[in-house]
Amino acid sequence: MQYVSTRGLAAPQSFSQILLGGLAPDGGLYLPSVYPQISGAELDAWRKLSYADLAFEVLKKFATDIPEQDLRALAHKTYTADVYCNAREGEKAADITPLRVLEEQGGGKLVLQALSNGPTLAFKDMAMQLLGNLFEYTLARQDAELNIFGATSGDTGSAAEYAMRGKKGIRVFMLSPHKKMSAFQTAQMFSLQDPNIFNIAVQGVFDDCQDMVKAVSNDLEFKARQKIGTVNSINWARVVAQVVYYVRGYLSATTSNDQKVSFTVPSGNFGNICAGHIARMMGVPIDRLVAATNENDVLDEFFRTGVYRVRKSSETYHTTSPSMDISKASNFERFVYDLLDRDAGRVRALFRKVETHGGFDLSGAPGSDGDEFRKIAQYGFASGKSVHQDRVNTIRDVHEKYGVTIDTHTADGVKVAREHMTPGTTMIVLETALPAKFNETIREALGRDADRPAGFENIEALPQRFEVMAADVGQVKAFIAAHTGLA
Repeated sequence: MQYVSTRGLAAPQSFSQILLGGLAPDGGLYLPSVYPQISGAELDAWRKLSYADLAFEVLKKFATDIPEQDLRALAHKTYTADVYCNAREGEKAADITPLRVLEEQGGGKLVLQALSNGPTLAFKDMAMQLLGNLFEYTLARQDAELNIFGATSGDTGSAAEYAMRGKKGIRVFMLSPHKKMSAFQTAQMFSLQDPNIFNIAVQGVFDDCQDMVKAVSNDLEFKARQKIGTVNSINWARVVAQVVYYVRGYLSATTSNDQKVSFTVPSGNFGNICAGHIARMMGVPIDRLVAATNENDVLDEFFRTGVYRVRKSSETYHTTSPSMDISKASNFERFVYDLLDRDAGRVRALFRKVETHGGFDLSGAPGSDGDEFRKIAQYGFASGKSVHQDRVNTIRDVHEKYGVTIDTHTADGVKVAREHMTPGTTMIVLETALPAKFNETIREALGRDADRPAGFENIEALPQRFEVMAADVGQVKAFIAAHTGLA
């Protein structure tokens, strides 16, 4: 299996060659040269597998240069009931991503897929725990070290830090927007005292943090000298790990391969729903993929109109579903590459226009950059938007009707999913985090605090260690260099 860049100017690479990096040298994102396919016979056989064994079966289609016995061992080390132990009432930790039917109407079902049973209570753990083990395995084989540089709007940072803390040969430098995460999210990251973890609070919004990660990734000399890798959703291995739970969700919700399901996915950076797109391209019988945005509705605008219009930092809202407060969706380029029939030259031109003009237009209108918007339905995509009052109302409604408390991002998903329900179809909403991470809004909706898993009772009171810094890439580079010991 070889990987190519969406911008077409980088040499093909193997899975292990791209594992530790982020952007390709030409600024593009890596994708398989051809999507591996999943047959009906494989789906039938996979229905009986544990999550770890299913992960191995999916991963081996992509990581063809890692010995199968090693890959199987990594999957089994990662996906255990001990790691994913935060199951709620009626769930078994061993199921890893259990389904819960919320409602049935007109022959259709609205279902939650629990993805937040991991150590940081967010779906990012599903991929990040595997990534930590893959990194450690690969670095040990190469007798090498790695400095992970990433950005987070809330959950990626803590998932990465918990996965990498104490790992030999790995340091983590994580950017986050200063005072723009929930109190719980902030405490989860900043309370870590491990010497290989460095938190940098940036005076700006998430997009400023993300832009600095991309700037460092594009400085190939600095990246090589400082041994920089990334765990952001642009990292291909993270996307692959997320494909697994789409396959599991489909298999758990159906009894035969002639049945289809749809997924609604709270989406800001397009990484989570991009994994669903890849699962669909591989042959998983997915009907629709519905992107649910918050007030930062760049993706909803595109899937409604064909216009991709990035907002400036000053136009990016700080919301009560803060992990989606993103106006430049990094993974979107992967889907655009497929939408344009893998024409790397056009992809290069469009994303150059994002940098120079703030977006592009595929609506087919006079003067637009193309008419590919007409093909969106072929890929199953639809979208919707949710705002603060929608979140509060949905949290309250789901709790009153079903006795289930959901977080703010999942509430965005449920609100939009209900608008896209069709008779006879199962709609799976991907849960994104436990409600305790966004207690301020839970209290507003329900008049009480969210339940907390053991060990997280007083996390906000723990001592915090972090650096506040301007949105200045030179300053960030100097900080990394000063703490790696690499001249």
